[in-house]
Amino acid sequence: MSEGNVAADQLRLLIEGVERLEEEKKGLNDDIRDKYLEAKATGYDPKIMRQIIRLRKMPPHDRQEMEAILETYLAALGME
Repeated sequence: MSEGNVAADQLRLLIEGVERLEEEKKGLNDDIRDKYLEAKATGYDPKIMRQIIRLRKMPPHDRQEMEAILETYLAALGME
């Protein structure tokens, strides 16, 4: 087998792998959307849920720092 065929086969496998992962990602995104719709139907606010998920992913120190800065800005604007 020539190097060109090996390279073409490798490229084809890589592309097929990416396509498969894109399909899986689409399925996961659909599942996530369905969960948010379910939460909304139950009375929860999906926007707030997304914000909570973002906050939970943050390291505690970064989250505390962000909250402190937010409080400072709100106080400066008289919104506290």
